[in-house]
Amino acid sequence: MSNAPAIPALKSVALLCFSSLFLACAKAPPPEDAPAETRAVEWTKHGGGDAEQRFSPLAQISPDNISQLGLAWAFDLGVSRGIEATPLVVDGVIYVTATWNKVSALDAKTGALRWQYDPKVDRSKAADLCCDAVNRGVAYADGKIITGTIDGRLLALDAKTGVKLWDTITVDQSQPYTITGAPRIVRDKVFIGNGGAEYGVRGYVSAYDINTGALLWRFYTVPGNPADGAESPAMAKAAETWKGEWWKFGGGGTVWDSMAYDPELDLLYIGVGNGSPWNQSIRSPGGGDNLYLSSIVALRPDTGEYVWHYQTTPGETWDYTATQHMILADVNIDGKARKVIMQAPKNGFFYVIDRASGELLSAKNYVPINWATHVDLETGRPVEIPEARWGGKAPYMQLPGPFGGHNWHPMSFSPDSGLVYIPAMETPYVYAQDENFSFNSKGWNTGADSAMGSLPTDIAQFKAVKAAVKGRLLAWDPVKQQPAWQVEHNSPWNGGVLSTAGGLVFQGNADAKLVAYRADNGERLWDFFAQTGIVAPPISYELDGEQYIAVASGWGGTFALVYGGLFPAESDAGVGRLMVFKLGGKASLPAISDKVTARPAPPESTADAKTIARGKALYDSNCVVCHGDHVVSSGLIPDLRWSPLLATDAAIQAVVIDGLLSSRGMPSFNGVLTKSDAQALRSYIIHAAHEGLEAKLDIGK
Repeated sequence: MSNAPAIPALKSVALLCFSSLFLACAKAPPPEDAPAETRAVEWTKHGGGDAEQRFSPLAQISPDNISQLGLAWAFDLGVSRGIEATPLVVDGVIYVTATWNKVSALDAKTGALRWQYDPKVDRSKAADLCCDAVNRGVAYADGKIITGTIDGRLLALDAKTGVKLWDTITVDQSQPYTITGAPRIVRDKVFIGNGGAEYGVRGYVSAYDINTGALLWRFYTVPGNPADGAESPAMAKAAETWKGEWWKFGGGGTVWDSMAYDPELDLLYIGVGNGSPWNQSIRSPGGGDNLYLSSIVALRPDTGEYVWHYQTTPGETWDYTATQHMILADVNIDGKARKVIMQAPKNGFFYVIDRASGELLSAKNYVPINWATHVDLETGRPVEIPEARWGGKAPYMQLPGPFGGHNWHPMSFSPDSGLVYIPAMETPYVYAQDENFSFNSKGWNTGADSAMGSLPTDIAQFKAVKAAVKGRLLAWDPVKQQPAWQVEHNSPWNGGVLSTAGGLVFQGNADAKLVAYRADNGERLWDFFAQTGIVAPPISYELDGEQYIAVASGWGGTFALVYGGLFPAESDAGVGRLMVFKLGGKASLPAISDKVTARPAPPESTADAKTIARGKALYDSNCVVCHGDHVVSSGLIPDLRWSPLLATDAAIQAVVIDGLLSSRGMPSFNGVLTKSDAQALRSYIIHAAHEGLEAKLDIGK
């Protein structure tokens, strides 16, 4: 196994000055007659600026006075699912999205509600969501708030009133596409991708007219059926790298999160996701690089023309997406000024790439890995460990697993320290061939044996796995390609990061704390108990000479859904909020009410071992991503072990087959599961209730 090098003493890194276009917070010049309260340093773009550095030039809050930071106000978002949004602050108003895509506009100084907009998405689309009913925020330009919806729409709202200006469908809504990412805007164009690779879709990114919502261009990220012809020379080139009949599985390659833009080079960068299914031996038998999976692709924003790409994981087969946050910066490497794009994708390597040409400059692992030994700088390709390519071979315990060394949670780059602050993690996973794979039109299609990814029930084995699952805030030197400092967390699933000119780094965590650290050495200086876990990234803005820190709280996302019950954080799944802090803030959160979860006695477990095993296989293939491993819920979704649906076979069939609760986000599996399957599921859930796994393992809240 290859390991990250030891932590050295931090030395300053010489950096070039950044133009105003690359500042993480843009100073918005107000009209001459603007009231004083609108004169501000604001956060008007998703990553703070086009370069997506998530660095604030504000320095009022510093290590010297951080102890005085307190809550200024909080706004209850009215939901209890994962909140992943980056708020925007424009003209003294803060805009934030919540579960099911509800948009709120609030006074950035007082928290007073200006307006709310509910797009009323079809909650049965929860069947097509891999990773919770989340949204990562809005975009702003020209008096418009632009947002995407889970059911594949792109909306423009009047920023002052919340009135809908236009509404465009960006996907074939009969297919399992979803949108969870934040749009980006360049000039008069809005860019949005989509998700759904595990469900069998073909990925793409689209550009829309900001004034009308009209489609301007579309760039597909994987080739379609060759019989239909290639849409572009880029797709013709990609098709040469695929084998078999991949298009029958969609291919994947969804652009579900990160983008960045360089105005000087006029290049739009998109991060491309995993293959569909994960298992390349099924998706593309015979191998091939499978372009443009797991790639950074540079496009012309006006036309969608392909310029260059760099593929982080050729022949992707591990869910190693390259959709993770990308940052643009100007740095000195070997005494030479370089314009770079930096990414720490799931595969565990930190990449520094020339953003004009796509040339790889350096790549080192930032977390322990055992699927490759290194990246060959001559070829730009990882040197794989043969046993790790698991399709059709023996099972392989791998680092990173499909959660990656870094997931969607944004990292931050400080031009002051020269460091990138990464929400890193170690999450091993056993990959093994699914010998009975058949395409599931309403569920996950990984081509991996889901039982192998289930946590062991043996206490000693479980404790060994738990000890191997780690999370940390990692300060990484991108020039030296080595860590400067790191802080260990109790859980792998922690929030995005903000760095500031005040010499601070802010990050929320699974233990319901927003924490401030020294940017130079990681010393913990301050924290605030948020009552629920924080996975969203903080931002900073200034109003009337006061600096504010804002973050949305709300425990959730894919790790929380699948493993949150067996890896409980020191937080509740409680109500999501937007919290805003300033020096001298005196507000407080409402007291936590005592919750008592009713646990009625489950029906007697009478099924034989074969039926229970069949039920577990069905559960792991169709239910685990929402209701939790071994039916131990995180609290975000009802715990099925104590559900009245277990009373009879008819009751569970009414929900699973007939769709009784589809309007509440529990979709029908009619056509995928039979009544006999529903009976087997019920038998397994009853068995799991009697097993009491979390009690045996002495875990829980």
